[in-house]
Amino acid sequence: MTRLDPPFVADLSDPIQPGAAPDPRSHAIVIGAGLGGLASAMRLGAKGYRVTVVDRLPTPGGRGSALWRDGYRFDLGPTIVTVPQVFRELWAACGRDFDADVDLRPVDPFYEIRWPDGSKFTASQNTEAMRAEVARLSPGDVKGYDKFLEDSRKRYEFGFEDLGRRSMHQLWELIKVLPIFGMLRADRSVYAHAARRFRDERLRMAFSFHPLFIGGDPFRVTSMYILVSHLEKEFGVHYAMGGVQAIASAMQRVIEGQGGRVVFGAEVDRILTDKGRASGVELVDGQTLSGDLVVSNADSGHTYDRLLRDHPRKRWTTPRLARSRWSMGLVVWYFGTKGTRDTWKDVGHHTILNGPRYGGLVRDIFRRGVLAEDMSLYVHRPTVTDPTAAPDGDDTFYVLSPVPHLGHEDPVDWSKEAEPYRQKMLEVLEDQLLPGLGDHLTASELFTPDTFRDRYLSPHGSGFSIEPRILQSAWFRPHNVSEELPGLYLVGAGTHPGAGLPGVVSSAEVLDKLVPAPAQVTQ
Repeated sequence: MTRLDPPFVADLSDPIQPGAAPDPRSHAIVIGAGLGGLASAMRLGAKGYRVTVVDRLPTPGGRGSALWRDGYRFDLGPTIVTVPQVFRELWAACGRDFDADVDLRPVDPFYEIRWPDGSKFTASQNTEAMRAEVARLSPGDVKGYDKFLEDSRKRYEFGFEDLGRRSMHQLWELIKVLPIFGMLRADRSVYAHAARRFRDERLRMAFSFHPLFIGGDPFRVTSMYILVSHLEKEFGVHYAMGGVQAIASAMQRVIEGQGGRVVFGAEVDRILTDKGRASGVELVDGQTLSGDLVVSNADSGHTYDRLLRDHPRKRWTTPRLARSRWSMGLVVWYFGTKGTRDTWKDVGHHTILNGPRYGGLVRDIFRRGVLAEDMSLYVHRPTVTDPTAAPDGDDTFYVLSPVPHLGHEDPVDWSKEAEPYRQKMLEVLEDQLLPGLGDHLTASELFTPDTFRDRYLSPHGSGFSIEPRILQSAWFRPHNVSEELPGLYLVGAGTHPGAGLPGVVSSAEVLDKLVPAPAQVTQ
């Protein structure tokens, strides 16, 4: 398990230089320095607000932050950037150049998928290379692949460029687009759509697993999420040198350059209200901070069930949140290896190791809530692209396994299961990908759903907040402008448009369209 080190006490008092007048700008408070909170602070700063971001962790980035252990950098959360223009547009809105602040490198091929029978599939940006990969596994599925790409493009244009970049807090906005949802068969699951285009079961998996990266069950999540295939083809897959933490740190510098503050070691205990509006926050140590509006990048469930516990709620009540479907939990093992930079030469930046089951394993995770004997693993080896993640000649790895969240009827006791599960992960890795791994291990950290609950205050220890099913998306998801309290706004994975770097950064773009100009706030 990880720890929140180093411990320290935040100071929310406003630093004013001798002789300087207090900042007269309207004050916006952002809870959480995750990517959604930082992007929101940047846009609010560009809009003319004085912004204070408060976060309980010691570094920016939230789930996209990093840990350093014995010279190894562990990128904790998201590992790739799939839509770099959302960052470039964010920086441009602040009068800055993203590419001058962040070194983004293309990763191609994107990833390799491996199956227990020894077969492989390499995903890349080149369409002809992808057609050849499909043909190698199943020649009769090439035409289906071409149709799937076109399906993906249509859903990208509607689902991401249209719905994903505007507010869906008014029911009328949903009603207007229902015919398009029907035409695009949003009622069909991602897997069901892939099954209509591919006959080979391996290809059905290869083109349907993507919702797992935003916390969704591919057999239940709306087929709108096949848009990811178009994202990858159109924009490629990128890695930020220094990890996503480097992006978060660059965002912090922009905020501070606007005159804003990012305060660490500051855990918010409640959102304060005055005359029926959000009026500030109170920390767990009793310090308070007043503001003209509050933006919460905390999980939407935590925001409503904990931070707004003293305010009457009509929609996002405790029973309603308890009935919601939450994304799966995660076990993530971060480790370093000694002297392996030239070892395992066939292992690239990203590898997906499939277990013997696909549908059955997903069902165990999402519906049955049981810890299966088998597992599928996502393996991230950043040192292939960024050698600074480990000492010279060494490697850093991040291995992720989806597991049930803690809200099921008989939750997994990770105090007992964590180490046996890690050992099982080691056995799978040694057998299928990294022979002799145990002889090279150095620094190591293990995150379980307990860690996500305690470190990120994630309800049920879920990895990606509320699951993005069709009736928990768009208008059905917690809104960016709170339904419960004027002056409160929500961003991040648990609100519209959803999880993933493009989603949480886009939630700040939606916020920008909802928040009034500073002069209008107190009128």
